[in-house]
Amino acid sequence: MLYNSNQIQEIIPHRYPFLLVDAIENISEDLKTIIGRKCITANEMQFLGHFPQKHVMPGVLIVEALAQTGCVLLLSRNENKNKLAFFAGINKFRFKKQVIPGDVLNLKVTFTSEKSGVYFADATAYVNDKIVASGEIMCVLGDN
Repeated sequence: MLYNSNQIQEIIPHRYPFLLVDAIENISEDLKTIIGRKCITANEMQFLGHFPQKHVMPGVLIVEALAQTGCVLLLSRNENKNKLAFFAGINKFRFKKQVIPGDVLNLKVTFTSEKSGVYFADATAYVNDKIVASGEIMCVLGDN
């Protein structure tokens, strides 16, 4: 493990109940790809209402977990210390399988380009090596 939850909180501002990354497993040498992990448990806040009779992790939170993983990579770079990352867009996201308590969500984000301060990344979430969600996310950096 590269970063645990405490170390992640030193990099990004998110906190419980909205911190959706438990660990960072790997950052590529070229600093373009990051692999994170989120362990899904039944005692998380979203399962009180989504859905009480059949727990399913909301797709929007899967996308947020991917975005937070990407933020760890961007904000761990020396030139981006003390900045914030904000969503700029979400494109072509598809959800292929439900994510439920007990699943381990593996989060892969690869930054593909940067144009005029907008960072573009391919984002894919897996459970047991099967894709559960994928698409493109965009973000911009701002002052803290």
